[in-house]
Amino acid sequence: MQKLNYLLQHTSKLVALVFLISIAGCKEADQDVKPKTVTDVFFENEDFSILYAAIKYAGLSDALRTSTLTVFAPNDSAFHASGYPDAAAIQALPAAAVRQILEYHIMASAIKSEDLGTGTNQELPTLANNKAFITKTGSGTSINGAKVIDMDIKAANGIIHVIDRLIVPANRSLMNILQGNDEYSFLVAAITRAATSNPDILTKLTSDASSYTVFVPTNQAFIDAGFPSAAALQAAGPTALTSLIMYHVVPGRLFSTNLATGSLTTASNKQIRVETTNGLKVSGPGNMEQPANVTRADILAQNGVIHVIDRLLLP
Repeated sequence: MQKLNYLLQHTSKLVALVFLISIAGCKEADQDVKPKTVTDVFFENEDFSILYAAIKYAGLSDALRTSTLTVFAPNDSAFHASGYPDAAAIQALPAAAVRQILEYHIMASAIKSEDLGTGTNQELPTLANNKAFITKTGSGTSINGAKVIDMDIKAANGIIHVIDRLIVPANRSLMNILQGNDEYSFLVAAITRAATSNPDILTKLTSDASSYTVFVPTNQAFIDAGFPSAAALQAAGPTALTSLIMYHVVPGRLFSTNLATGSLTTASNKQIRVETTNGLKVSGPGNMEQPANVTRADILAQNGVIHVIDRLLLP
């Protein structure tokens, strides 16, 4: 009996000792596990391989480990959708340009989805010293027309929201963007001719006093509508050209995610029709049966947004 008591006493002590050791081990393990920084999250997730390569290339790795911030993070599919098939494609740009693009995706505080108010095109300052525009409605959240597809990924130093394409800061006016692309040279010729008697048209497209959304027909769209050359447009009457151009301009900054099926009032106080059921389409009464397709959306300017279309809009 004495022997049994002795064994029980020592066994209970041994169990207690093992229990204490296991608790200490768990505490040590808990202390060793540290929350991942934003950079670490991107490094460890293969869906962000291009973004991580871009961060390294732009010299932002340390900043995304130490600063408190929010990142609207394009995944690899977002880079592909924006014309960058791999890391080499983004690294073909100057490092300073890549840094500016990345900093445009970053805000200098931790912003959870619940911190975003419901509204359209709410301005958010970015590290690139340019404003981004957040829309949050019952149907979802977007930034500059890019959809937020995953929200509130927590990191040790901030919050990550995943978006479906890159966003690019605006550093040119609407007119500057049109003048910088040969694909829009017919429209530039029409604007230049119209401005000879209606200078307000240039003011609208160059001044940042107001914002406009412009549905921009390509050169081919003008050719298909019966204008074979820029010279043909320059020979047209400036009043008629002003009416045509203003029919493609809508007051306000409207990204693709701000557009819904229905009517919009143009700068010429006429109506155009937007359809969002099967892609984004827009039309006037004169081409209701053959609406224009938006072939490229959400080109941000300092004073508005451009959507490229493949047909002229006809009143």
